[in-house]
Amino acid sequence: MIERYSTPEMSRIWSDQHRYETWLQVETAVCEVQTERGVIPGEAMQVIRDKADFNIERIQEIEAEVKHDVIAFLTSVAEFVGPESRFIHMGMTSSDLLDTSFALQIMESGEILRDKLAEFHEILGRKAREHVETVMVGRTHGIHAEPITLGLKFAIWTEEIGRHRTRLDRALDNLRFGKISGAVGTYQHLDMEVETATCARLGLQPAPISNQIIQRDRHAEFLAVLGLLGSTIDKIATEIRHLQKTETLELSEPFTKGQKGSSAMPHKKNPITCERMSGMARLLRSYSHTAMENIPLWHERDISHSSVERVIFPDATTLAHYMLLKMIPLIRNIVVYPEHMLRNLNATRGLVYSQEVLLKLVNSGLTREEAYALVQQAAMQVWDSDRQFLEVLQEEPAIREHLSEADLESCFQTEKIVNNAHKILQRLGLEDR
Repeated sequence: MIERYSTPEMSRIWSDQHRYETWLQVETAVCEVQTERGVIPGEAMQVIRDKADFNIERIQEIEAEVKHDVIAFLTSVAEFVGPESRFIHMGMTSSDLLDTSFALQIMESGEILRDKLAEFHEILGRKAREHVETVMVGRTHGIHAEPITLGLKFAIWTEEIGRHRTRLDRALDNLRFGKISGAVGTYQHLDMEVETATCARLGLQPAPISNQIIQRDRHAEFLAVLGLLGSTIDKIATEIRHLQKTETLELSEPFTKGQKGSSAMPHKKNPITCERMSGMARLLRSYSHTAMENIPLWHERDISHSSVERVIFPDATTLAHYMLLKMIPLIRNIVVYPEHMLRNLNATRGLVYSQEVLLKLVNSGLTREEAYALVQQAAMQVWDSDRQFLEVLQEEPAIREHLSEADLESCFQTEKIVNNAHKILQRLGLEDR
């Protein structure tokens, strides 16, 4: 991950220092269990507790020669522990250590993401309540459709982020597994109880079945959730970018004191954070695809997934965290222009109420086809002139035959939309009933 997009919390989790600390935690936990089972003498275990350590520079030096990171790590630890180091890693394979410690790192990163996702969820819900009555035009195909409220946009985003919270919880639960089952998962050199007891010490569950590794569909699910999260952030950012266009200007990113929008044009206020989010979402989605490519491996295991995971997991979790850190203050401080929303709502001179007129005519006794033809004919006149839709409708004898002036005027109201917006928020649990 490029340094400017890294976050201290994630950087710590995926640092070499913490990775080796986690490896030592797993190896020590196995030794503790084996000591309780009488396999490792208590005196030897005390030496391991007192002396076990590592030196990163020494690990790198050894790895340059042996070309195996776990062996390099164990050799460095052995140099600290001495003869009692023979009990460390006894009966284990490298993936017992790697996959179990990897689960611990993923759990740590997942907790950070869980907290920030909850904060983002809460802020979106707050904005939904705040703007439940802020009326604006809804658009389909980029064209004015019917009135909605800004609160409904935020409510849709709120509920979607809520689904991601559920998905993240489920994905983390499906990754909360370790394995101490040996070279091909048969427990030939370690009893199954060692795995069960070790995982319990580490806050994990034993994988119900493994070969040399924990199966990678679990990991792919986690990165798929992050990819989905990225797509929702992209969705929110894209909407804000559209609504910040000069000719629209209904929402805009906060523009802080001293900020500059363009090196050439001093007037510019660009949606740079949202554009960054849309770009980063493309990268985040790509990690989920790569994780799926890691599922099919040769026989009981190869290492084609290993080098990939050393990149995609630190990067994906860091990137998702960074995106949430940027989106939270953006939404908290987003600039809303209700007067521009009203201006844009009225830009088509009342055409956004055409369906209300259509349905009122149908309720008066016309067929849908008859009513549609009358309303569309009046609407086309408005498109081709500067006239108000209500005015054209009032002058059409075939319409006035069925609807009074009061009937027509009642079609051009937003009270029902606002009332229904409150009901929708209540259904979502964002407002009290």
